[in-house]
Amino acid sequence: MKVDYVKKEKNTVYFDAQFTPEEFEEAVQKAYIANRSRFNIPGFRKGKAPRQLIELNYGKEIFYEDAINELLPDAYSQAIEEFKLEPVDRPDVDIDDIEKDKPIIAKFSVEVKPEVKLGDYSSIEIEKTDYTVTEEMINAELERVRDMNARIIDAGDREIADGDILTIDFEGFIDGEAFDGGSAEDQTLEIGSGQFIPGFEEGLIGKKKGEEVEINVKFPEDYFEESLRGKDATFKVTIKEVKYKELPELDDEFAMDVSEFDTLEEYKQSIKEELEKSLKEQENIDIENKIVEKLVEISEFEIPEAMIEAQIDSELDNFDYRMKMQGFSLEKYLELTNMTIEQMRESFREIAKKKVEAQLVLEAVAKNENVQATEEDIQKELEKIAESYSPDNKEKFIEDMKKGDLNFLTEGIINDKVLDMLKERVKYVQMEG
Repeated sequence: MKVDYVKKEKNTVYFDAQFTPEEFEEAVQKAYIANRSRFNIPGFRKGKAPRQLIELNYGKEIFYEDAINELLPDAYSQAIEEFKLEPVDRPDVDIDDIEKDKPIIAKFSVEVKPEVKLGDYSSIEIEKTDYTVTEEMINAELERVRDMNARIIDAGDREIADGDILTIDFEGFIDGEAFDGGSAEDQTLEIGSGQFIPGFEEGLIGKKKGEEVEINVKFPEDYFEESLRGKDATFKVTIKEVKYKELPELDDEFAMDVSEFDTLEEYKQSIKEELEKSLKEQENIDIENKIVEKLVEISEFEIPEAMIEAQIDSELDNFDYRMKMQGFSLEKYLELTNMTIEQMRESFREIAKKKVEAQLVLEAVAKNENVQATEEDIQKELEKIAESYSPDNKEKFIEDMKKGDLNFLTEGIINDKVLDMLKERVKYVQMEG
């Protein structure tokens, strides 16, 4: 068997594999042995008929396809290794006419990772936002915790006000006809939350428990349910309960109730530290994203469609997994949002494209700078993962992980190293944030 590089056009590589008549004959014989039990030839027990008789009855080409399929994988693997190809899709294969005692020629074409022409990343400048914890941020977190720990108290017969929590029954009508999804019983609604369409919550302010109210609203033009967009609707609402929140006082007792601290000042300091940690992480993500965006902007490459489609597959799988973790199914989500799977895939296209672009430029920099993941790097990462997922049996967890494909781990380590290197090299232009 011999493989010959033919040419490359854009991101598609063409090469030929040539098999000798002897190699093809050997593959045909293997195909005969593997498949002879499928044929019934009079005078012979099933699976015992000679190859010549099967070919006489079914045609000499009867085993050719299986023989070719026997030969192709080794030829493809040899070409990938010999020509150092990085395929991103399955190959297309054409076979020349098969003639007796002549070599068999298989013509391959396969899309490969594109060559990335990097721009001058030594002169990258990015705007660095100044992430500083403010008093407003600390107070906002305090208010969030106060809200979580509020007492819910019956409002009696007073009029409904902003912030009240209601229990209601409602039914919606368009042109006098009830519509699907427009009704509910014992629905909880906090006035001012924006949970319902504009005008609905406002129409309940000033009303009282026990009242039956009619509210006229208009569905937004960008409403998720297409059939309701821009439609005028009337909701008949029965107000069953009205409650309000009583927020706890901001004092030392509050701090002791909601935290491990004895004073409000200590608790506020802990909030500040947590916010600083969170903002530092956000700052790092922001810097990395801007670096990658600049790298993509100054580099030249053309992404094969197969790479984007593969990343869309990955995004869809991840979304499906998250839905299942919430006890939901992808099919139900598509039904509720009135989307097709094709529309869903298209919604992931831009993010998939950006992820492929990021991976390609980071790989190119890693190659250019000879950045690699050492055995020590991989071991450290495995120990970190084991500590999170199997702290009581880390050695066994790591051992099992090493039996699998660790490419994802290696890629992540290399990407992190490249980004750390670039973060030290880029020039930062400060901006207010």
